[in-house]
Amino acid sequence: MGGSGYTIKRNIPFSREIVWEAWTDPEAFGTWFGTDKLKMKDVKLDVKVGGNWKGTMVLDDGTERHWTGQYQAIDKPSKLVMSITDTGVLAGNLEMYSLTLDAAGQKTQMTLTQSGGNLSDEEYKHAKAGTESFMDTMEAKVLPMLKARHDAM
Repeated sequence: MGGSGYTIKRNIPFSREIVWEAWTDPEAFGTWFGTDKLKMKDVKLDVKVGGNWKGTMVLDDGTERHWTGQYQAIDKPSKLVMSITDTGVLAGNLEMYSLTLDAAGQKTQMTLTQSGGNLSDEEYKHAKAGTESFMDTMEAKVLPMLKARHDAM
């Protein structure tokens, strides 16, 4: 315990409004969170400061992991801070996701930091690898789908 967390930076070839939607639309969030290999069900996002988010991840063996958290700060479409836990319980010192989206024309610089000190450095290393795979799914599947939806409007 007491690890230092991690930061992921990505240059994404989509507008920050579309990236923001991937984080705040329940259907989109449920598609990339956990990657396309694990099913997320019962995703609910109450995107407001103090609002809760939750979803149930179904693992390969059928085991369910109950993810939840609370939104701490929101500045649409540039900043989102939310607590995150896979215990299903909003109590104690939780991990935090801090997301910033900086516009660069039709591209976005996405920076995501996970911190909280609840994991060891080795556990943060594994968490970062998992989150990187979530981001891969977001970029490859969810963002193109959202862009196509916006283009069709």
